[in-house]
Amino acid sequence: MRSLSLTIAVCIFGSIAMAFAFMHQWQSGYIRFHKDGSLQYIPDDQGNIIPDFSRVGYQTGTIPIPDVPVVQTIMPGPDAEAAIQNAISALAQEPAAPNGFRGTILLKKGHYSIKKNISINASGIVLRGEGDETVLTAEGNERRALIEVSGSGTVKEVKGTRTSVTDDYVPAGAKAIKVADAGAFKPGDAVIIHWSAKQQWIDDLQMNRIVERPGTQQWQAKDYDFRFQRTVTKVAGNTLFIDNPVVMAMDPKYNSAEVYKYQFEGRISNVGIENLYCASAYTSDTSENHSWNAITFNKIKNGWVRHVTARYFAYACVNLGALAKNITVTDCYCFDHKSIITGGRRYSFNNNGQLNLFMNCRAKDGRHDYVTGARVCGPNVFYNCTASNTHADIGPHHRWAMGTLYDNITTDGEINIQDRGNWGSGHGWAGVNQVVWNCTAKRATVQNPWASGKNYCIGLTGQKSPGRLAGRPDGEWEGQNKKGLEPASLYIAQLKARSAARH
Repeated sequence: MRSLSLTIAVCIFGSIAMAFAFMHQWQSGYIRFHKDGSLQYIPDDQGNIIPDFSRVGYQTGTIPIPDVPVVQTIMPGPDAEAAIQNAISALAQEPAAPNGFRGTILLKKGHYSIKKNISINASGIVLRGEGDETVLTAEGNERRALIEVSGSGTVKEVKGTRTSVTDDYVPAGAKAIKVADAGAFKPGDAVIIHWSAKQQWIDDLQMNRIVERPGTQQWQAKDYDFRFQRTVTKVAGNTLFIDNPVVMAMDPKYNSAEVYKYQFEGRISNVGIENLYCASAYTSDTSENHSWNAITFNKIKNGWVRHVTARYFAYACVNLGALAKNITVTDCYCFDHKSIITGGRRYSFNNNGQLNLFMNCRAKDGRHDYVTGARVCGPNVFYNCTASNTHADIGPHHRWAMGTLYDNITTDGEINIQDRGNWGSGHGWAGVNQVVWNCTAKRATVQNPWASGKNYCIGLTGQKSPGRLAGRPDGEWEGQNKKGLEPASLYIAQLKARSAARH
């Protein structure tokens, strides 16, 4: 009888607790979450909405990262570096399977001394270790990446396809664009949306009036020429529908805009780095002459880095270049950097590319642990990542990154989206259409630029900071230190909503 009474009490208490939690759930005024999993985006008076961030990462998140079969196994030893590179070169000569892969090179557990670096410049190759027991150490005093993954070439316009955007205004979040002539386009085409700044944009952002110090460079319109890579999903008359949203509003007052098809001969794909422990040799805690990056990716689409630990590097565990696209970096750990603690160092997970996803990563003793550089074209996502013992802030670093989601980031430092003024050589406004969602930080600054977009801070646990420079417009803040934000993760909710709509 006593046991039954206890069971009833537990059930009643549990029901009350669930009801209490439900009563304290709340939703953003910018996105409504419905019981069927669908999302409703609430536009502002110009039609701008928080963008859909769900189509980032490997294969736009439509398929999981595959486990590619092993075709060659390498054992540790004095000639292991040459053996690894020779195996990569030999595999690159083999034909790829219909799924785009050539195979996996497995590095058995043990220590591998790398005096130069490991280079992958062909598609369909996976380099896999056996977890933390496969240790690769970058020896010597050269500043380089331990593992470098890169194709060749660059984006080239397909002649005869360029057409002007004719909309009076294309809001952030839009997936449809009207053009003068859509006759050259069909579903599946890879296109560039080319956004070119006018001087009025610089003037209204006040980026030609940065308070100067030695080395400060005022912004110039000619330097703000953004090229967003998209895929056409449908053509209706002269309207192009695209797979990923606009993350920088198009306004004839501030920019000209055109669309054209592109080719990228030499860009590689389907490359993965996984299950490795990477380290750099060093001579002191502030040494600079040693390996800076564990892994770099550039001129590649649809690749991944997973389950990689990086220790003692001066810069990053994973550093994605401007031409790295649809890369997933997951379950990686960067710690114990060896460098002086100042500018241009300790960017644990750095992204300069577009449509990339970093999730379930950890960083310790870094500066800018989850960060984008200058003129970064989104969307991009940092999801469910942590940073501890931080020496600087998380967020867009400088010169107008566009369309990044910081979702469930936990740090003992700061998350900042602001006018950085004359820091560096004139960082200025760091980013636009940046979304901080359900994050935890010691403090955060989220400001709106003077013109051309917004930044959002929704469900932050932490202090609100006025930022470096007084008088900047406040960002879009909701629910500071208020528990129960629904959905708890915007990225996961958007991913599920897309999957549900597809079925």
